[in-house]
Amino acid sequence: MKGAKEKGVRETFSRYDSADYLKTEADIAAYLEACAEEAPNDPVFMLKALGTAARARNMSQLAEAAGMTRAGLYKALSGEGNPSLANTMKVAKALGYRLALVPDRE
Repeated sequence: MKGAKEKGVRETFSRYDSADYLKTEADIAAYLEACAEEAPNDPVFMLKALGTAARARNMSQLAEAAGMTRAGLYKALSGEGNPSLANTMKVAKALGYRLALVPDRE
């Protein structure tokens, strides 16, 4: 039996994106909660998590609701950006969330 490579068949793979699996509001809520539990003190990780949640929604509508451009929203949530606290709060609100401070019980 010849392998796929010998037959000239080439496998292609899609890049994995968690946003593709966040279909409902409950999915997004569970994802953000899990990310917050996984890395509560890592702002870059949380910005990327917000970016994933944003990609699961309509980025253009979300950017408009947050008062940002689509490109600005992508940059802010890429992990490469450094959004202000105000912009982070606007994005969270546009997603239907709010930022909250809770006692650190570690």
